[in-house]
Amino acid sequence: MDFIFVLLLGLLWGSFANVCIVRLPENKGVISGRSSCPKCKKKISWYDNIPLISYIYLGGKCRNCKKKISIQYLIVELLTALFFLIEYFYYGLTFTTVLLFILTLALIIIFFIDLKHFIIPDVITFPLMIIGFLKSFDPNLNEIFPNYINSLIGGFFGYGIIWGIIFFYKKLKNKEGMGLGDAKLLAVVGFWFGLESVPFVIFLSSVIALLVVLPDLIRKTKKMSTQIPFGPYIIIGNLIYLLFEDKLKFFVI
Repeated sequence: MDFIFVLLLGLLWGSFANVCIVRLPENKGVISGRSSCPKCKKKISWYDNIPLISYIYLGGKCRNCKKKISIQYLIVELLTALFFLIEYFYYGLTFTTVLLFILTLALIIIFFIDLKHFIIPDVITFPLMIIGFLKSFDPNLNEIFPNYINSLIGGFFGYGIIWGIIFFYKKLKNKEGMGLGDAKLLAVVGFWFGLESVPFVIFLSSVIALLVVLPDLIRKTKKMSTQIPFGPYIIIGNLIYLLFEDKLKFFVI
């Protein structure tokens, strides 16, 4: 029964994540106002807005204009439900799981917004920093979370390392190399998972970004100066760190 509850919870919050992904870049409210078709702008009825079921039933098309609805809506709902289930499987119905639900939802929203719009909303990163730091005062949380000193140092170090890259790149090239949104996102990583997580995540995200962009560089469809959204790679790097945390630490030791 708990499994079904978490699955439904993930789908519902995944649907909310889609609302945020669409509306936040447009500076629209995410609480009030019914969803509408991005093509014909017609308001979507509640029975056409049921997570997962409505998309499948309508064949991924708007009931009114019959235009295709982006599969991103389905992917976001499924990803949110999947991660909620994985976190529940490992940590049960605990406060640690609730915190991970919050972080997961926020990072999925950031991932897709940055991927499309090259922005990381402060309205998400600032609350994540605060939550990440405040939770570190609870000594009963799972060991994946650091104490408040480690959290504080990790947060400032995460922000500082990206800020330093931005500063020196601008001095050398006289132009922006990265955005402060990336610095705030890495600060989130530090506040949530401590100082030791930051070097791993920045290294992993840089390697993954290079591997993804390398084919385009070889084909010369992109240049080294081409802007890419780095936030998604930080998020993927953070996920890999959490999955293989013990092995990564052992490797370094």
